[in-house]
Amino acid sequence: MKKLVIIFAFLFPLTFWAQYLLPNEEVIYSFETKNGKKMSLVKDKTNTYIQYRFGTKAKVEMEFPAERNKESWKKFHYNSYMRGGGKENAGMEIDNILFKNNGYEYVIYRSYHAEGNDYSAGIIIKDSNGKETRINGNYKTVKGCICDLETTGMIEREDIGLSI
Repeated sequence: MKKLVIIFAFLFPLTFWAQYLLPNEEVIYSFETKNGKKMSLVKDKTNTYIQYRFGTKAKVEMEFPAERNKESWKKFHYNSYMRGGGKENAGMEIDNILFKNNGYEYVIYRSYHAEGNDYSAGIIIKDSNGKETRINGNYKTVKGCICDLETTGMIEREDIGLSI
């Protein structure tokens, strides 16, 4: 009985996060936010679709797009920048993926700055008036990399600007 309780204790939290990743999917990029929510950018293992998910452990609060099909790839825009050279040359890496939904613009980002050895992740949400809301990610929980999108062949780098 004690073994059953221990097994249940380990599996129970996994069921909450399971809704963020279906059996046919893999994570492109994910992190937990500073306030305990989760952001996941996932794709079908055969590149049939890409989808953004955000919410609490108990509930996905937002999925974009709602349809899981090839057209979903066209709703996301990707940009990145890399400058080598380490601290002396202010080396940095910035990756952004942008999508628009219901009058809001969402930018998911990952950045590294050699000066200060600073890593960051998060979401920037802009309303139609340009007002920004930032959701900071906990970098220790980051899985994957937005930069892996280029290897899918499903999305191209675009000049959408860079946000961090």
